[in-house]
Amino acid sequence: MSNLEASYRLILREIRKISENENLYFKPITPKLSDLELISLIILAEFKSIDSEHQLFREIKGFEIESKIERSVYNRRKRRLFPFMVEKLNEFENYFIVDSMPLEVCKLARSSRSKICKDTDYAFPNKGFCASQNLHFYGYKLHAVCSISGVFQSFDLSPASVHDIHYLQDIKQQLSDCVLLGDKGYLSKTIEIDLFNQVNIQLETPKRTNQKEYKPQFYQFKKHRKRIETLFSQLCDQFMIRRNYAKSFDGFKTRILAKITTLTTIQFLNKFVFNRNINNLKINLV
Repeated sequence: MSNLEASYRLILREIRKISENENLYFKPITPKLSDLELISLIILAEFKSIDSEHQLFREIKGFEIESKIERSVYNRRKRRLFPFMVEKLNEFENYFIVDSMPLEVCKLARSSRSKICKDTDYAFPNKGFCASQNLHFYGYKLHAVCSISGVFQSFDLSPASVHDIHYLQDIKQQLSDCVLLGDKGYLSKTIEIDLFNQVNIQLETPKRTNQKEYKPQFYQFKKHRKRIETLFSQLCDQFMIRRNYAKSFDGFKTRILAKITTLTTIQFLNKFVFNRNINNLKINLV
């Protein structure tokens, strides 16, 4: 048995332990390859940095699953699946970090004639600016919340021009009774008071030096905020989240979803199966 196939079987075995059903949504005809087997294959591909579906199907040649699914069917079914493991990893967390990162769909010079992701009216990409990287770009923003241990709690996509602070309105539906750490992009006294009154979220952001009652942010909070930046770097490096081959918005968001799900799954295996640091992502599973 190859290392690739052994890794696939390990992932599948552990996912079956936390799922009651092999298939996550109704299908008139039961497929040869179950949803859990498909999820395991997606996670395997992302973990091994196999970013091409053609390459993936060459790699699994000779596997038991090779005859169970065609590449075109794999792509369509992949879009309909959703991750389900985050709650267990963040069960006892009280401190979270919020941040965003740019996701280009094409270079700025091609934006005026690009048709990428313009199949869905409500989710057109547009031009935006990332202050931390001093970067003008065309595409979307990935908004995310993670725990201080480095596990994504929630995330969302928005057009590039949407300001980071608007994502805090959505957080009220997802978090409560916790401390939320953000950078200066999330400074807003109005929203800070609203979050505290509505869902008991204490928003902690560094103050600008010209603000009244300025004082440096607590050192541990500054240190914890770097955790989400490390996660974004891992998504860019090992999982190549900024490399886009998708033409439709459904395809684009599915790629993002698959990469974040894979990262979370490896963290889950590290904690509950191998009993090692959850953020050691570049370690063989078998």
